[in-house]
Order: sequence, then structure tokens, then C-alpha cells
Amino acid sequence: MTENSQQPQPAPTTELPTQYTPAEVEGQLYERWVERGYFEADAKSDKPPYTVVIPPPNVTGSLHLGHAFEHTLIDALTRRKRMQGYETLWQPGMDHAGIATQNVVERELGKEGKSRHDLGREAFVERVWQWKGESGGQISGQMRRLGDGVAWSRERFTMDEGLSQAVQTIFKRLYGDELIYRAERIINWCPRCLTAISDIEVEYQDDDGELVSMKYGDGDETIVVATTRAETMLGDTAVAVHPEDERYKHLVGKQIKLPLTDRSIPVVADEHVDPEFGTGAVKVTPAHDPNDFEIGQRHGLPSIAVMDEHAVITAHGPFQGLDRLEARSAIVAALRAEGRIVAEKRPYVHSVGHCSRCKTTIEPRLSMQWWVKVGPLAKAAGDAVRDGKVKIHPQEMEKRYFDWVDNLHDWCISRQLWWGHRIPVWYGPEGEVVCVGPDEEPPSGEGWRQDPDVLDTWFSSGLWPFSTLGWPEQTESLAKFYPNSVLVTGYDILFFWVARMMMFGLYAMDGTPPFHTIALHGMVRDQNGKKMSKSFGNVVNPLDWMDKYGSDALRFTLARGANPGVDVPIGEDWVQGSRNFANKIWNATRFALMNGATVEGPLPDASRMSSTDRWILSRLNSVVAEVDAYYEDYQFAKLSDALFHFAWDEVFDWYVELSKTTFQAGGEAAEVSQRVLGEVLDVSLRLLHPVVPFVTETLWTTLTGGESVVIAEWPTDSGFRDADAEREIGTVQSVITEVRRFRADQGLQPGQRVPARLTLAGSALAAHEAAVRQLLRLQPEGDGFAATATLPVAGVEVALDLSGVIDFAAERKRLAKDLAAAEKEKAQANAKLGNEAFLAKAPDHVVDKIRGRLTKADEDIARITTQLENLPEA
Repeated sequence: MTENSQQPQPAPTTELPTQYTPAEVEGQLYERWVERGYFEADAKSDKPPYTVVIPPPNVTGSLHLGHAFEHTLIDALTRRKRMQGYETLWQPGMDHAGIATQNVVERELGKEGKSRHDLGREAFVERVWQWKGESGGQISGQMRRLGDGVAWSRERFTMDEGLSQAVQTIFKRLYGDELIYRAERIINWCPRCLTAISDIEVEYQDDDGELVSMKYGDGDETIVVATTRAETMLGDTAVAVHPEDERYKHLVGKQIKLPLTDRSIPVVADEHVDPEFGTGAVKVTPAHDPNDFEIGQRHGLPSIAVMDEHAVITAHGPFQGLDRLEARSAIVAALRAEGRIVAEKRPYVHSVGHCSRCKTTIEPRLSMQWWVKVGPLAKAAGDAVRDGKVKIHPQEMEKRYFDWVDNLHDWCISRQLWWGHRIPVWYGPEGEVVCVGPDEEPPSGEGWRQDPDVLDTWFSSGLWPFSTLGWPEQTESLAKFYPNSVLVTGYDILFFWVARMMMFGLYAMDGTPPFHTIALHGMVRDQNGKKMSKSFGNVVNPLDWMDKYGSDALRFTLARGANPGVDVPIGEDWVQGSRNFANKIWNATRFALMNGATVEGPLPDASRMSSTDRWILSRLNSVVAEVDAYYEDYQFAKLSDALFHFAWDEVFDWYVELSKTTFQAGGEAAEVSQRVLGEVLDVSLRLLHPVVPFVTETLWTTLTGGESVVIAEWPTDSGFRDADAEREIGTVQSVITEVRRFRADQGLQPGQRVPARLTLAGSALAAHEAAVRQLLRLQPEGDGFAATATLPVAGVEVALDLSGVIDFAAERKRLAKDLAAAEKEKAQANAKLGNEAFLAKAPDHVVDKIRGRLTKADEDIARITTQLENLPEA
């Protein structure tokens, strides 16, 4: 184990307060850390770099449990690396969140009776910047509450001048390499936000709809198709069937009448059609469905748009001007009147896409947009993982990554918004198209205009690992801190943000990926494993729990549930339990200081230590090694659990208790144990610090007199092990545990003293007799001692005189009654489990519950029988 980063000083004489009150220390500790620059990163340092970027939260956002979870994990990693001597950069910043932010400001304007069009583009964008300055970035203050050790002086925003330059630079390069182009394709369109949106901004949910089967054509040329969107039939330009479907071979190539219109449409053969699904025939609407668009491209079909940007019908006829949902009912009614409805199914539950911002149903729409040709970029992103340049953790997530990047479609990057990075393309009066780089003057003169669209937010956030370091300039920070050491993020954005960073990083940085490792975590859920949602009423504001229990308690709870790639259930009871752990650390350190625990001077030689001292130091080194291994494998739950059980069980419940008699006796043995206890607490607090930074800072500085645990050295395994001491203390623990169990079984109160004789002659436990007696409340045997119960445990005999303590007759009667009840319970459970008719009808959870009752009854019978056997006759 390392020495502290500062010269150890005698522990201050000032005692700790009797209670730990997080609210009184957390805020001032954090500000002290920031003022002293502990979290800043120096690009000129000769220390090895360790870099992590924060997944930039939306400027509109506030801290939710998902943020708190992810930030806790990143903070733990970076705090440990800082203590290990790395030049550590945790890069903070926020995303401009195009749609979300524009919606917020538009709602504010709506309260004034205005729209963005009343202001005009320039004034509206100024209004958004004003809102950002006044209300945006609330999450930054909340990150401080959590204890995020980020380099605040480096905070960036995706609309900063430098990041905007990076966006324009990479757009120009991609455009020049013909990897950005403009084309008419099917996109996700929000009729409320009036913009294209990305796949990640579409939320799918099961909606009650209708499935309508309708008849196209007449006579022998009749064909039945089904749809959930009857209104789109006005834009049908074909019916498609499978080429091998014998039912329709006579129709392929023929024209059939499209109902409610004056058009006829062809029947085409396409392998996309599943002949086993429905009637085996599908209507083809190329302008309003992505699959239909592909069919249309293969067969040269026209694309007829029948809705405008507000999802209002534009097709000439009686339905013109109707909203899409109004038109749906009207068209079905008209088809029904013509006798063309074959079947109607209501409700028909099916998955429907909704805008994640406003919850409006998404409309697939043919639109002229800007696209990234992702083929070569995605191949590079896949190869980087296949070649081992980038590791995905846990490894089983690789398959999901490959399934995505190996099948990526071109990426629609244009958005019909005013807030965001405007597309740097100008159109001339003669059809000229000019892409302008950051150092170039845009064309001017009559007839020239800039593209009105802005870029998808994911375009700028995809540059985050290098744009935040000054790219495209070749800065010292870029040279020092790129690539990132690890990306910690949720598996839910593996396909979106992560894939885009991989593509852009490899492209812009000459084949160097943006990070060495992608560490994926799961989603935070409620204590029953249910997704947190406002509609479910189970959303928790993490600030409430931090106010109530302290930030450390929330952090420890989240870390203790963080198994790689697995969702994390969390409940208030667990946070309360973590608060109790913080209090336990506080009280144990306070006890240690009151009993002279010290870090002054070197550790005494092992020959001067008791076996209890050697045992705890042996275990301490094992835990240091164990925690290090878990950190390297991103096993936050396991490392937190290891620290919890070591601190609570081994240090506080065993070492401190076993040492109390030594401290009371005083002398050299006490001095040795005081130094050992100081060492154990010093190292334990440093090990715990990355996960629970506030309470450990207060305790460590009080114990050691050091400047701050933030800049203390991370403990290392000294290699000290003592298997003999571990076996010896293990025996002591077994004796104490078994006798405590027996006392509890006999109904003795924990503090009730009982005369006892311990046969320890020749045993290694002889040296621990005083501690054993104190912990078990065992008095010396004295005159008239009569052994009424004898317990052989681990080669040691413990004889107890329970006369005068227990009414044996009454106790035997009570136990006999409990035994009869347990046997009755067992018989009833066996009867049900032996009843075949019951087993055939009962749900699995009912059967499992009865099996549990049977197991419990067997355990009770065994326990009570043992108690009766050990109970003396009255």
C-alpha cells in the first residue's frame, strides 16, 4: 500500500461531530475542490493521459437518475485515475438539442401570443441564445451537487464558435469526398415540429388502430390489400405480390382500378412481399412508406405525395383539406359505401412511431434532404472493433454493434429548424451549389441564398471527442488527450451517438478511433425492474434523494447496482441503506480517532503485531487487489460490494470489536493496533473515495491531516498476506457466530450475561479469550457453575450455564409447539405438491410459493429439533 501523497501528519485533535450531516459539508467541499483546481487537466503535463468525455446532456435538461448513474460511474473512474497519477481530463459540456430547445422557446413565445415566424429567423435565434444564457444549463449546478469532478474551465457547448468551426470543417470535407449529398428520400417527419427527425427521436409504442382490408380492381382482376393507414391509398401507384405466388401470376403486369380515384395502377412482382402474410398482396405508396419507396425505385414507379407538412390531405377530390386521421375515417366510409371493404379489425394494436419531443404520430414522408453516405464510414467503424483497436465492454454487446454498423442506411442529417448549425451550402440563381468552409467567404450577390435547414444534433455531437479539444486546430490538448481512454454510455445509444463518433473520429483523425474502450451500462429502473416513466408515476428526482440522504448515498446505491450492460433497479430503501453505510463509516472513524488510531510513522513490523492485526492487513491487501481488478473490468457493482462488506463486516464489525479489549488494556499492543487501525482506515477511505467522495474527504483529512483525498495516492497491494492469521481469525469468527446463534435460538437478549467455561488450552484462540468473552457477554464460570449446554465449535468447547437464565420447562413447551406448527405446515405443503390436479391448474408462481413454504418448514424443523436436543431437561 502506498504512502499518502502528502507527508503524514498527526491526526488533528479536533473530534468529529457525533453525526454526519451531508448538507453541511457537501457544497463547501465541492467548491473547495474546484477552487484548488483538482479537476483541471494540463496538456503540458508529462503524466500519462486519461480522458473521458461527458455524454453531453441537453441544454434543456435537468439531472435525472440516468444522468446521476452514468456520471457516478465516470466520476469513480476519473477520481481513481487521478489518484493513480494520470493527467485526468473529464471533459464537460452540453448539447444545443435542436428540436427540444426550439420547442421550449417556441412555447415561451406562444405565451406571448407570438410564433417564431413573427420574429423572423435572426431574431428568433437571438431569443434562443438569450434563453440559453438565462435558463439553459441548469444541469451544470446539479452536476456539482452530485460531485462530478469535471474540468469546468474546459466546458464546451455544441454551438460554441470553436465547435461550429469543427462542424463546418467536417461538412466541407465530407462534401468534397462525395460522402454528403442531397436527395429525395423517405424520412421520419413530425407534423407538429415540422421537421425531419432521426431514428433515435422516434419512440415506438403500441397504439389501438384499425386494420382495413379493401378490394382493388374489378371482376377477375380483383385483389385484396390490407392497411392501417387507409388515407395513403390516395397515393398508391402499384400493388405488389411475390414473383412465385401462383395466385397472382395472371395479374402481374396488368393495370387495375384504384378505388376513389380516376387512376389505374399496375400489379408488380417483388421479392420483398411475404406471400404467407395476409393476402400476400400489398399496396405500394412510394411517397409515404420507406419499404414502398424501395419497391417504387426498383420498378420505376411514380411517387405521389398526398399530404402536406402538416399531414393534411392535398390530393384533389373530396378528401382534400382533411387531417390525415379525419381522412382515414372518411376514406374507409367511402370505400364501404362502394362495397370495397372486405374486413375491418378494431381495435388493432400495432407499433406506431411518435416524435419523442411532442408525442405526435410520425408520418413517413418523401422529402428532399441532406444525407451522409455512411457505407465507407460504417465499414471503418466496424473494422476498428473487429481489429481490436476499440474494445466493447461487455463483449457480448459487440454483436449488437456489428448488426447495426454493418447494416446502416444513409443518414439524413438535415432538419427543418432555425436553431442549430445551419447547412453551409449556398444556391445560386443559375442552379449553382457551393459548399463553404469555415475560412471561406460565402458567395454573394443577387439570387444567392443559403440552405435554410440546420444539421441534426447528432452531427455535431458525433465530433465531441475531438472538437472539444480544439480540432480542426492541432492543439496541445488534442495531441495530449485524444483519443479518449474510455467512453462510458448507455447501450441504448450504442447505435446512434457511439456509431457516429466512431465514424467521424476515424474519418477526421486519420484512422485513430475516438476511444480505446466503449463501456456500456444499462438503464436505471424502479425497484421492481419497471421502466421509469411519468405515465407510470415512478419517476424519481435524484435531487430529492440527495437532499434527504446525501449525494454519497445516491452514488453508492447506483454504483452498487451497476453490472456491465445490465439494467439497474433502484428504490428509496436502498438509498437509505447506503446512507446508513456512510453513517457507519463516520461512526467507526470517530471511534478510531477517540481510541488513538494514527497514520503517523511506518507500520510496525509484523512480528510485533497480533494475529488480529496481521489478519486485517492481509485482508486489506487482498481487497486492494480485488478492487483494482474490478475497476479494470468496469465491474462497479462488484467493487462496491467488496468495499461495503470489507468495511462494514471485516473492519467495523470484526476488527474494531476484536481490538476493543486491546485498546482498553493499553501498552505496546494497543499502540501497534492503533497504527494498524489508522492504516486500515486510511487505505479504506482512499479506496472508497471515488464512489463516495464527500464523506471520505471529511474523514480522511481529519484522520491523516492531509490536504485532500482527491489528490492522495491510490492504494497498491503491498503483497502482504498471512494465511495463518486469516485461518485463526476465521476460527474466532466461527466460534462467536455459532454461540451468538445458539443464544438467539434460546431467546437470550444480546446484552444478557451468561456464565461460561471456554476450553481453549493449546488453541490459537487462547489469545482471544478476553475478546470472545466480551463479544459474547460471557462471564467467568465462578462457584456453583453447572454446564447446562455444551457447544463444540471449530475444535473449541464452549460450556454455558443457563440455569437461572432460562425456564427450561417453559422453553421446551414453547419449542414443542413451534415444532408441531412447522410439521403441520410441511404436511400441508406436501399434500398440495403431491396433488396432480392442483399442479396442473395452479399458476407457476403459486406452485413456487408452496415449494418455498416447504423449504422453510424443513429448515424450521431442523432448527427447532437442534434447539430441543441442546436444551437441558427441566
